Amino acid sequence: MTVAGASVILYDAECGFCKWSLDKILAWDRAQKLRPVRIQSEEGERLLAEADPEARLDSWHLVTSDGRLFSAGAAAEPLARLLPGGRPLAAIFAAFPGLTERGYRYVADRRDRWARLLRIRANCQVRRR
Repeated sequence: MTVAGASVILYDAECGFCKWSLDKILAWDRAQKLRPVRIQSEEGERLLAEADPEARLDSWHLVTSDGRLFSAGAAAEPLARLLPGGRPLAAIFAAFPGLTERGYRYVADRRDRWARLLRIRANCQVRRR
């Protein structure tokens, strides 16, 4: 059960690496401030209505409890602020947004490889840039 007014974390339900990552984040979220929603669901489509349809599955997304939408590396800082003990990490993400985005992109663009290393089934549609 999640807390009322929780922020929403949107993830690719068909990507094994994405689901593995979500599982780790939700385990960290002991206060249940996050509610997971599949990007491919009706709610996911509604929450991402303003996002380019091509970009929806290109990254994860966070909709904060006050309705703000963050995507990819830009979502790392607000997510970290929600997690127990995450404020120092959030400060680093905020101080180095370009590096955070490049780090996110590096992992996201290779999630099929990370899945193989972690021995999880990926099923990811990775677009090479």
